[in-house]
Amino acid sequence: MTEKCSSYRSNKLLHFKPNDGKIKRQQLTIRVCGVALINQKETVEKMGLKSIDSKAESKGSGVQTLWQFVKFIFVSLFACLVQFSLVNLIPLIPRIRELYGTPFEWFVFSYPVTHSPEGAVVSGGLGYFIAFNTANIAAQIAAFFINREKTFNSASNIAITLPIYIVFTVALLCFSAWLSPTLNSLFAANWGWSDALSRNAATAVCSALQFFIYFPVDKLLFRKKKEA
Repeated sequence: MTEKCSSYRSNKLLHFKPNDGKIKRQQLTIRVCGVALINQKETVEKMGLKSIDSKAESKGSGVQTLWQFVKFIFVSLFACLVQFSLVNLIPLIPRIRELYGTPFEWFVFSYPVTHSPEGAVVSGGLGYFIAFNTANIAAQIAAFFINREKTFNSASNIAITLPIYIVFTVALLCFSAWLSPTLNSLFAANWGWSDALSRNAATAVCSALQFFIYFPVDKLLFRKKKEA
């Protein structure tokens, strides 16, 4: 670092007089600032996520897995934020809201329309199918890339792991897509909850199940580590 500072100073002096005190003071300031920035960068790196990852890895596989699980929790919370935001924003689209009155039945998907005692549409239907599954897919895509990069520090081939992840996600989505309307109908029709409350409660249950299922799957997919 000293050699770089000296080189920088000598190159500048080629264009100015050696006895120019103002220029010398500027050179000294630049040099001091450069040292400060480098020291700040080194401090950040020592306190950064990679440093904690290295320390956890040096403690053994048990501590490393525990630290990965902690990071996985935060990533999952972010994914939940994405999912809950979308599942509540998408129904605000007028066209989607209109589809809440259209029953949807296909494969394992059963989204009946839930009505209030007065006959008004409360929840369910094709609109809820679109809102829930769009939000779920977006959340899982975000979680895939963040977990690969930050949680497991993986160098796994995306061309291989992403298709496997997608197949697994589709299977899990089919299960969630069956469970969510079942719970939504239970909460809204049998328990008398509002559309927003029943929708978010069903989403929370599905998100919790996905959380505990995805961690071992991700750990298996992302087992190849980045080279130091």
